[in-house]
Amino acid sequence: MITRKVLPRRTFLRGAGAAIALPFLDSMVPAMAKAASMPEKPVRMAFVYVPNGIDMRNWNPSYEGSFQELPRILKPLEPYKQDFNLLGNLTHNAGRALLDGAGDHGRCCASYLTGIQPRKTMVDIKAGVSFDQIVANKVGVKTRFKSLEIGMEDSRQAGDCDSGYSCAYTNNLAWRSETQPLPPILNPRALFERLFGEDAGLSPEARKRRNLFRRSVLDLVSSDARSLSADLGPTDQRKLDEYLSSVREIELQIERAEKDNQQINPGMEKPYGVPADFADHFKLMTNMITVAFQADLTRVVTFLVTHEGTSRAYREIGIPDGHHPLTHHRNQLPLMEKVAQINTYHMVQFAGWVEKLKSSKEGDASLLDNSMIVYGAGLSDGNRHLHEDLPTLVAGKARNHFKTGRRIVYRRETPMCNLFLTMMDRMGVHTEEFGDSTGLLEGLDLA
Repeated sequence: MITRKVLPRRTFLRGAGAAIALPFLDSMVPAMAKAASMPEKPVRMAFVYVPNGIDMRNWNPSYEGSFQELPRILKPLEPYKQDFNLLGNLTHNAGRALLDGAGDHGRCCASYLTGIQPRKTMVDIKAGVSFDQIVANKVGVKTRFKSLEIGMEDSRQAGDCDSGYSCAYTNNLAWRSETQPLPPILNPRALFERLFGEDAGLSPEARKRRNLFRRSVLDLVSSDARSLSADLGPTDQRKLDEYLSSVREIELQIERAEKDNQQINPGMEKPYGVPADFADHFKLMTNMITVAFQADLTRVVTFLVTHEGTSRAYREIGIPDGHHPLTHHRNQLPLMEKVAQINTYHMVQFAGWVEKLKSSKEGDASLLDNSMIVYGAGLSDGNRHLHEDLPTLVAGKARNHFKTGRRIVYRRETPMCNLFLTMMDRMGVHTEEFGDSTGLLEGLDLA
């Protein structure tokens, strides 16, 4: 006789005035339930965009099919080479110049998720709705946040854009409309408070004191208003009633926020400021994305790893030169070596996140298995500003839809939008075309 207790999916540990959501447990599934009747895990998707292209000599392997020796830049992913695919010959024709345009860096970033070429003038921004937002509008109704837009600060000051392209293009991946970008959250503390609330990280006693103060202020306002009401005429009483209704709505909002924010334990202390070290910053942001995926706060994330065209220096690995100037190396080997070092350093950080996703279990799978994490750039060769054969890596199995561990090379000039169309399909958003797509991308599925 099977007597195991079955827990509801939304089970919380309660005590000391707090409630913490449990992760998915086996006890949340009846002991005799068949696999087909088990709760279906959601598919998540994220885009990790690195700027200024990649040293393709150290990115593309010389073979196709199952992974053998990984190239230098991909070496940090060696322990996880059965968990991703490397896609070759995907192209963004929209990034290429028709006339002068907004500059290659602006075009490649603005068109990366939109598949649409920006207008030719810097002030006349037109990128189009990015495909992540098309997905978010469909699946976002099931989560607290339709999508999350995240980035990392660098040394560039606000408004300081290189001549020839626009800040709106180089600073944003996600676009709600052709004229409205969705700026990324750059500060870890701001991201923490958006996900978990300003009170997250406070002790139960401090949170209780803050809540009591808020309620006391509202109670005082309400009490004074009721006392005043007897001395007012009908019109003013109606106005006062409307005011009290607004106060009550604020009370309800506070109650809802308290309830929501107590249900999630971020498992980390609230960050204070932006870390000076790139690796620390990257880890902070990706740790919070992981928690957001685990708690199903969102299923769609864009992560801009510094601005396109950035001249950030990487002194922590002994490179004081700006990243962007280095990519215009004119085939000088010492400069090309520094670009390869920066690319590898970025990949080391990404591999750390892949490890965390893979170790986060969801039933008999992992968070990585139930995700599609795209790592790539809007340029291949940063020296020549090439928009073909874009460096594109897709980690995760999309809830066991993708067969991983392979290098797949497509026909030259295969639209990048074919990948996006395929990802939309796996997210349950079915459409016939997107951007310059010509159909679904073959070779990814298990079948």
